[in-house]
Amino acid sequence: MNPTESRKVAVVTGACTGIGLEIAAALAAAGWDLAITCLPGTAEAEQVADDLRRRGANVLLCECDAGIKREVDPFYARLKAWRGAPDLLVNNAGVQTRSALLDLSEADWDRVIQTNLKGCFLNTQAAARLMVERGQGGAIVNLGSGCNKLAFPGLVDYTASRGGIEQFTKVSAVELGPQGIRVNCVAPGATETARTRRELPEYGASWARITPLRRIGTAQDIPPLVLFLASPGAAFITGQTIWVDGGVFSQANWPAEP
Repeated sequence: MNPTESRKVAVVTGACTGIGLEIAAALAAAGWDLAITCLPGTAEAEQVADDLRRRGANVLLCECDAGIKREVDPFYARLKAWRGAPDLLVNNAGVQTRSALLDLSEADWDRVIQTNLKGCFLNTQAAARLMVERGQGGAIVNLGSGCNKLAFPGLVDYTASRGGIEQFTKVSAVELGPQGIRVNCVAPGATETARTRRELPEYGASWARITPLRRIGTAQDIPPLVLFLASPGAAFITGQTIWVDGGVFSQANWPAEP
């Protein structure tokens, strides 16, 4: 057997920045090969792929909008020709807009729902079909957020998409379980990324004050849980949302500090 063919393959959507990049890097370091997608025209895409190769991974890089079927289907056709079915899919690709409900444009609503929720559907369907065809099961991890659980004013489209992902995770786990495919959701709390540093300078300090662990999350806090959910240690875990939030969404909106 070709040694490459014995290595597990993970798909990570939106892998060129932020949490997706950290997940891809952690998988490469753990011995996984990677099929990654980045939006068309992403300047750093080739650099990211080269870095993952330096970490020891074989890498298939595709420019692909996660929420557009005519781009998603060719990506999975290339993946099938390259290595067959993935062992793991990480639905990470996501976008966010900030707007009050009464001011939100239809275009922004459509873009967020298309990327976050429809993208999760399209990639799950395509990856799971390959997993079922192979007949050896697999794991799917969907990225959620605090918006899975709570209403976030000014983020109505994003909140709707993340809440939908939680329910999509559950029904996918129920339908795909008999084929040995496990589906779970990882829900980060307030997590500092280049985007949050750029858009909200006080983001870290404000969220750290109300987080029980008294710090904000980092992109490096997420990959260990993804690796666990893809491992034999999680063989009987499916349909779950697991929080990586420092406890912030476990506490009540309390009027006084404990």
